[in-house]
Amino acid sequence: MSDDSQHEEEILGKAYDARLMRRLMSYVRPYRLMTAAAVALILVSSALQLVGPLATAVALDLFVRPPQARAASLSGASRLVRDALLARGVDPSQVQAQGLAVVAVVFIAAVVLTFVTVYAEGYVMMLMGQYIMYDLRNQIFGHLQRLPIAFFDRNPIGRLVTRVTTDVDALNEMFTSGLVELLGDVLLLAGIVVVLFWLDWRLALTAFSIVPLLVLLTGWFRGGVRQAFREVRVRVAAINAFLQEHVTGMAVVQLFGREARAYGEFVEINDRHRVANVRSIFYYAIYFPGIELITALGTGLLIWVGGGQVLAGAVSLGALIAFLQYAQRFYQPLSDLSEKYNILQGAMASSERIFRLLDAPVSIESPPAAFVPERMLGAIEFDQVHFSYLPGEAVIKGISFRVRPGETLAVVGHTGAGKSTLANLLLRFYDVDSGAVRVDGVDVREWSLPVLRRGIGMVLQDVFLFAGTVAENIRLGDAGIADDRLRWAAAEVHALPFIERLPAGMQAVVRERGAGLSVGQKQLIAFARALAFDPRILILDEATSSIDTETEQLIQQALERLLRGRTSVVIAHRLSTIQRADRILVMHKGEVREIGTHQELLAQRGIYHRLYLLQYREQELERHAREGREQQPAARYP
Repeated sequence: MSDDSQHEEEILGKAYDARLMRRLMSYVRPYRLMTAAAVALILVSSALQLVGPLATAVALDLFVRPPQARAASLSGASRLVRDALLARGVDPSQVQAQGLAVVAVVFIAAVVLTFVTVYAEGYVMMLMGQYIMYDLRNQIFGHLQRLPIAFFDRNPIGRLVTRVTTDVDALNEMFTSGLVELLGDVLLLAGIVVVLFWLDWRLALTAFSIVPLLVLLTGWFRGGVRQAFREVRVRVAAINAFLQEHVTGMAVVQLFGREARAYGEFVEINDRHRVANVRSIFYYAIYFPGIELITALGTGLLIWVGGGQVLAGAVSLGALIAFLQYAQRFYQPLSDLSEKYNILQGAMASSERIFRLLDAPVSIESPPAAFVPERMLGAIEFDQVHFSYLPGEAVIKGISFRVRPGETLAVVGHTGAGKSTLANLLLRFYDVDSGAVRVDGVDVREWSLPVLRRGIGMVLQDVFLFAGTVAENIRLGDAGIADDRLRWAAAEVHALPFIERLPAGMQAVVRERGAGLSVGQKQLIAFARALAFDPRILILDEATSSIDTETEQLIQQALERLLRGRTSVVIAHRLSTIQRADRILVMHKGEVREIGTHQELLAQRGIYHRLYLLQYREQELERHAREGREQQPAARYP
């Protein structure tokens, strides 16, 4: 992938986009009860985390050193507890042991309940996050299946895989640990601010005096790590795209000895990823120790100022200890906010890329009142069809022809003549620029797409097999195709003998892309697949070019019987395989130059005649060379 295409991964949007967030929240609505439960648990856990320091202050002020504690120096919490005890006629100095026991129980209970609520909150949010990601991945994959083939021509597969994996994971991180923990941090910070000012406003101002330093450090970190983070995402997408392309084409890499070159290219891409990560690590390495240094400075200020006030009798020792504990709990969420900011920023970038994919228009789909016939007859018509994959580069130029139901039309021509494009237009993988492609007299744009494609079988030169079993690759999930029909289809194309020789027959495992099967065997399975679905129109696109001569003869015998009653379009390079076609259409540079039977075209002595002579001469040379090798006397050795 080029650098330009890599940088298409980078979305330079805002760290927070209300429009995107509203759209993301639509995925939360089905789980609003889980969300409400998580928010309630956050409120409870935030309140419980405030209990511990207050309990410590009460224990120190009232029960550890009650004789020296003057009323004016007591913390607010200690005064409340003292007043409550005095109202009941209890002197705190007389119940020190009992008071310490009660405070200890309250402290431990608060810690245990905090653990329980935080665990429950994390479990609920993780569960909700998994449900949301499940829904989102299903939506993305479902949308990908509906997009036109032209979309996949423009977008590398590795980039699309990144959408479903890395980008969705970024959203999962936001839902499970970003927004929720951000809300919890904000609530905890608000609670601590209120409590600190309630305890002592002077010490509160001392504790908050280092906040400007934290803000400055956080701003520097946020600005620096933002670009590094985005660059990491770009490099990850580049690695995914490179791996997908080269692992898929590993046979070509090894065939042409490109291992060293491919390895060098991967090392370069991987090094860019490493450098981007190292750059982000630099900011983290400065930021977190800086936070520790500043918070240590704040703690030192509290000890200095607060200790002096304790000695002066203006503040109780319990209040000072509580301040120190609250300060630690206050500084930690502040440092975490930057991490939450990065999570939110990454999620915004990922959501924009995901929604850009989901918003990609499904330009080829069934019309509202789609044509659904009771039975497809199989008539085909191309009427003044013009088509180009790229604007200004015409591939099909005003082609017109008709194929009657049950007729076999062969299409020949040089590479790039537009032969396979005819099949793509007939299946409506692409829409014509002008003109019309009709099946049974109805424009394919008016057909129901599933019905149209269900009635057309196609066998390509490059057969694609899915990981699974042989039966699953022939049936393709259609439960209506019985086992007997699978065996019949395999037998008709002479695939059954080799299938039965496999260890488990029809249930033999097929590895990814048919690894372990020969090219000819994969072709035979593809023939069986097409015939099992009993299409009214059968398209063979160079389907026998990868099969040996003996197997091809067997398939030709089967096809002669099976194509009767079916409309068939045979796109072929070997002219010997199409001589019995009802008509042969000769294409050249996107135009129909000749059409007729084999003998008629030979008599015209045009393009078809030249192609035939060229292939005949090659076959004769091969035959003479083979006969010469057979007649050559064996070498004699002394």
